[in-house]
Amino acid sequence: NLVVVPCNVDIATTEALKMAQEVDPEGERTLGILTKPDLVDKGTEETVVDIINNKAIPLKKGYMIVRCRGQKEITKKVSLTTALEKEKNFFQEHSHFQTLYYDGHASVPKLAEKLTLELVHHIQKSLPRLEEQIETKLKQTQPKLDNLGCGPPSEPSEKLGFLIDKVTSFTQDAVYLSKGEDLRCGYKSKIFSVLRQRFASWNLLIEDSGTTFSCNIEKEVAQYDRKYRGKELPGFINYKTFEAMVQEQVKQLEEPAVLKLKEVSELAKKEFFALIQRSLVGLPNLMRAAKLKTEAITNAKEALAESMLRTQFKMEMIVYTQDCRYSKKLGKRKRSEVPGFGNNTNDTGASLKEMAKHLKSYYQIAGQRLADQVPLVIHYQMLQEFAIQLQREMLQMLQDKEKMESLLQEDHAIKENRVHLHNCIKRLSKARMLLSEFSMSMYDFTPMQV
Repeated sequence: NLVVVPCNVDIATTEALKMAQEVDPEGERTLGILTKPDLVDKGTEETVVDIINNKAIPLKKGYMIVRCRGQKEITKKVSLTTALEKEKNFFQEHSHFQTLYYDGHASVPKLAEKLTLELVHHIQKSLPRLEEQIETKLKQTQPKLDNLGCGPPSEPSEKLGFLIDKVTSFTQDAVYLSKGEDLRCGYKSKIFSVLRQRFASWNLLIEDSGTTFSCNIEKEVAQYDRKYRGKELPGFINYKTFEAMVQEQVKQLEEPAVLKLKEVSELAKKEFFALIQRSLVGLPNLMRAAKLKTEAITNAKEALAESMLRTQFKMEMIVYTQDCRYSKKLGKRKRSEVPGFGNNTNDTGASLKEMAKHLKSYYQIAGQRLADQVPLVIHYQMLQEFAIQLQREMLQMLQDKEKMESLLQEDHAIKENRVHLHNCIKRLSKARMLLSEFSMSMYDFTPMQV
C-alpha cells in the first residue's frame, strides 16, 4: 500500500492513511510517501523529519519523501531529467531534509530503488510457493493425461498395430487380474481380498451347518431309527439311516453354493468392466465390444460352473472317503469324549450314540471337502477360464479388418480433453523452467541494477 500525502497537511487525519489502516491494521505492508516538501511551513520541518524517521505514525516499511514537478514545471514541459536534478539539489541544500537524502529516504530515484527492492523481496518470497504450486499442478495433471492414454494414430499403416497393442495389453491385464498380479494399466483391483472374504463366509456357513447338525443329530438319529430300522436287531447300526442323514445334510448346502457362485460371478464381471473402462478409455466401440464379450463369457462360465457344482453335490450323495482318513477322524472324536459318558444307556441308546459319532466324523470330512472344492470350481471358471476365453475371443476379433475403423473411433470429448491436458503440461513445464531461471537471476539481483 502506497500512502501518498503532501507534507503540508496532517498525515494522521488523511483519508489515504485511514483506507490503508483498514486493510493493513498492523502497518506491515504500507509505505508512506510524503510529497511537496517545498511547501512545508516554516517551523514544521522537524515534524516532517520525525514522520520520515518513523517516529510519529510507525509503519513497518517506513516513509519516503519526494519532490515532483509542480504544475508550472509541467506546463513549461520541464523534462524528467531536469526535474530529478532540481529535486536532488533541493534535498542536498535543505538544512532539515539533507540528512534524509543521505540516509536514502528522499528523492524519486531512492523511492524507485526502494520499491524495486520491495518487489524483488516479494518475488523471492513468492517464488518457492509458485514453484510448489506448479509442481502440484503438474502432479495433478499428468495422471489425468495418463488415464486418457494415447489416441489412435492418423496414419492408416499404424492403425492395425495400435489396435493390436491396445487389445493385447488389455487381455494380458485381464489374465493378470485373474491371477491376482499387478496390472500394467495401473488399475488397482481388490478382487482377491473380496474373494477371500466371500469364500471365508462359505467356510463359516459349512461350520455353522455342522454345528447345527451336531446339536440335532441324536434326535434325528432316533427319528431315522424308528422310521428306517426294519429287521435289524437293537444295537445294529443301519447303514441306510447313516447314508440318508448324511445326504440330507449335504444337500442343504447345494443352493447356498450356487448362490455363492452368482455373487462371485457378479463381482468378477464388475472388476473386468472396471478394467475395460481403464484400459480402453476413449474408444467407445472397442469398449462396447469388450463388454459384450465379457457379459457373454461370464454367463457361459457361470452356467458351466453351476453344472460342475451340482455335479459335485451329486457325487457327494455317494458316501465315501479313504478308510484311513475316516478311521483317524472317528478315533479322534471317540478319544475326545468324556470317559464313562453314556454307561447307563441301554443297547439301543448306545447304538444311537455310536451312529452319532460316525455321522459327525463323516460330515466333518465332507464339509472340509466342500469348503475347498466349491471355491476352486468358482475361481477356476469365473476367473482363470474366463480370462483365457476373453483373451482368445478379443484377439480373434482383430482378424475382421472391416471393423477396424469402427473399433478405433475415438470419443470426441476425450480427444479434446487429451489435447487440453497435453498443452497444459507443456505450459506448466515451460513455466517451471522459466521460473527456475528467473529465480536464479533474482537471487543474484543487486540494487545497482536499478
